[in-house]
Amino acid sequence: MSLNLQTHTEHFTNPLYLESGRILEPYDIAYETYGTLNEDKSNVVVICHALTGSHHCAGIYEGENKPGWWDGLIGPGKTIDTDKFFVICTNVIGSCFGSTGPMSPKVPAHDPYRYKFPVITIKDMVKAQRILFDKLDIHRVHAIIGGSMGGMQALLFAIHYPNFAQKIISLAATHATQPWAIAFNKVAQEAILKDPDFKQGYYDPELIQEHGLSGMAIGRMAGHISFLSHESMGKKFGREYKKDDGLYELFGKFQVESYLEYNSYNFTKWFDPLSYLYITKAINIFDLSRGFDSLSEAMKKVQAELHLISFKNDMLFKNFEMKEISDVLDAIGNKHHSYIDIESDYGHDAFLVELDKFDTYIKDVLHG
Repeated sequence: MSLNLQTHTEHFTNPLYLESGRILEPYDIAYETYGTLNEDKSNVVVICHALTGSHHCAGIYEGENKPGWWDGLIGPGKTIDTDKFFVICTNVIGSCFGSTGPMSPKVPAHDPYRYKFPVITIKDMVKAQRILFDKLDIHRVHAIIGGSMGGMQALLFAIHYPNFAQKIISLAATHATQPWAIAFNKVAQEAILKDPDFKQGYYDPELIQEHGLSGMAIGRMAGHISFLSHESMGKKFGREYKKDDGLYELFGKFQVESYLEYNSYNFTKWFDPLSYLYITKAINIFDLSRGFDSLSEAMKKVQAELHLISFKNDMLFKNFEMKEISDVLDAIGNKHHSYIDIESDYGHDAFLVELDKFDTYIKDVLHG
């Protein structure tokens, strides 16, 4: 009964041909595995992370107290049971946790790419993972599961690698990023670009890790608002005022203001601003029907059992955006899919927080 957490980095020297027509070479992919691979390799579950997530989705690193971002779901005896399944989670290319991204050295020089890094798409992220799995000699998996940008990856696996996964579960995603979400990303991007400490992309990463980047913190506040909902903020903070601040002090704070400040300024010390720009770009241009005549043409490719989960009060990717995918699957006569809308007031972050509302459903899909 152990999690058997292992962290690896795989180095690739073959060029990765990107959707834009550009190439990335060489490149690294950081990934984590949990549990044990069985003999016929039939117990693999792939986890895909969201915008600021990483390959560390479960367990606790030595000397740290913060567990992986889906730790409540993954582990011995948990919903995604590592006594039964071999779980793999990779860090997407473009991110800043060990996979190649904008601050990686641009070979043969040692200087980072910065803006010379090519624009990558969610489809590129998925392609890189597929190449990694080939290298690990894993050619078919039991399931792929992801929420938000992870859910986008899961959907692209379903369309572009139709025979790779038996089951695919996508939570809190969309078939194409809508103007509402793009607008929130715009606030974050502008706030980063206009911060003088960003130095037009030529910042010193060590200084940012030490002091943070206030422009990025402001952008992240906008992000946080889109991840929550009117109701969840009301429940979480109400109109509570900071105990030691006077009501008539100009800079006295409500609890919600403290929360946004604390989380957002902290965030900028561990997440790279250029990665944030590149990944939000990838999210903005995400569209399942790109390269097809329509969404229904794209969905005709799907062979896996596809399970779609939305959350009633998701402000970022509205529940009807997931239902639209289900409706298209119904229209083309796909019998191997399901769609549920989870009763939740939490907002977009429900897929990270309200695990008890969908863990049984995921368990049933995995074991069904």
